[in-house]
Amino acid sequence: MVRTWVAGWALSRRTPPPVGKPWGYYIEVPGNPVEVGRHVLPETTEALVRSAAASVTVPRTWMKMPAEPEEIAPWLPAGWAMAWEDTGHLMAADLVAASPVVPAGYTTTVESVGSVIHVRVLDASGEPAAMGQSAVLGEAAVVDRVMTAQTHRRRGLGRFVMATLAEHALARGARLGVLGATDDGRALYETLGWKKHTTLAECVYRA
Repeated sequence: MVRTWVAGWALSRRTPPPVGKPWGYYIEVPGNPVEVGRHVLPETTEALVRSAAASVTVPRTWMKMPAEPEEIAPWLPAGWAMAWEDTGHLMAADLVAASPVVPAGYTTTVESVGSVIHVRVLDASGEPAAMGQSAVLGEAAVVDRVMTAQTHRRRGLGRFVMATLAEHALARGARLGVLGATDDGRALYETLGWKKHTTLAECVYRA
């Protein structure tokens, strides 16, 4: 599940392909002021966490892994800090056709760029109200960047975006959906039948 998420995230964000490392993967994130790159560990052990952390010399390098944050915090060397507020949730669901209908007062566009599907919802004035995208990798679709503008929340737009992404992923042969969720996102996805697979702990090198 973590490997699928890593591959889909890189494809969705148009980063260089993940590079294999003894502890997992490294993804370079060009042009991002907050994150220059990230190490992702498919498995979490103290030895793997310490090895990955010791390899980093560039500030704003992140490390993510399937674990509870308090579990890995004692393993981090000097210069590393837990990103407690960014703790995520790796989730999955079987994709289901739902024939989504855009809520009244909104229009939608769907665009495919290679293997990535982009859904955008616009309000009556043509301003962005909600959006989301997914990268299709064979039988899996990795959902990414699902957002609803503050003034348009609680109107079913997030549900519509997710259903539309599922429809188009199914048409391409995908059957399983995978995503990394925030706390707020997790609450929405659980109402749509998504299940949590594991906690995603995050830490960052700031020396």
